[in-house]
Amino acid sequence: MTDPSAPISGNALARLTEALGPDAKRKGPPPVERWNPAYCGEIDMRIAADGTWHYMGTPINRPALVKLLSTVLRKDPECYVLVTPVERVGITVEDAPFLAVEMAVEGEGESRQIAFRTNVDDLVQVSPEHPLRFERDANGGVKPYVKVRGALWARVTRALALDLIAMGEEKDVEGVATFGITASGIFFHIAPVSELDGL
Repeated sequence: MTDPSAPISGNALARLTEALGPDAKRKGPPPVERWNPAYCGEIDMRIAADGTWHYMGTPINRPALVKLLSTVLRKDPECYVLVTPVERVGITVEDAPFLAVEMAVEGEGESRQIAFRTNVDDLVQVSPEHPLRFERDANGGVKPYVKVRGALWARVTRALALDLIAMGEEKDVEGVATFGITASGIFFHIAPVSELDGL
């Protein structure tokens, strides 16, 4: 997540921050990457593919609680965990822990900036620290993701994915015609052009 106390670079991110209002100037997430408490096993908590958090089979319908839990979420090599200074518990994540639900775009080509807001109000601008990645779904379509923080990613919702892929272009990458998206001067590969029929 972008540090709210730092200057906001890029108009796309500034637009999303302004849309969130004064609450966007909140304290960032705790330093969970530096905490290493004992692992206390798994709890019956699941983040569904649609971004809904469940506890003991019941959806958590309090947005403030979901946002709070999201700040202590971390991806360890073996599983996703909720971590505090004194304990670490495993949870289930069906796909990505977050959804990218809003997108702002400024500029075109090499100067294009793309920023996202997640379902828990993290704001990220596509960059080397917050790259895009693209995976195939079960039907052979494309699922875009943006890195939020640590090893946590947000899946771009279908409606935004269509808008995102519409910005794609073909480039030669090491002799291979490749379809992808340019943002912050970086070309993010989607697929070789030869595979586009399946997208």
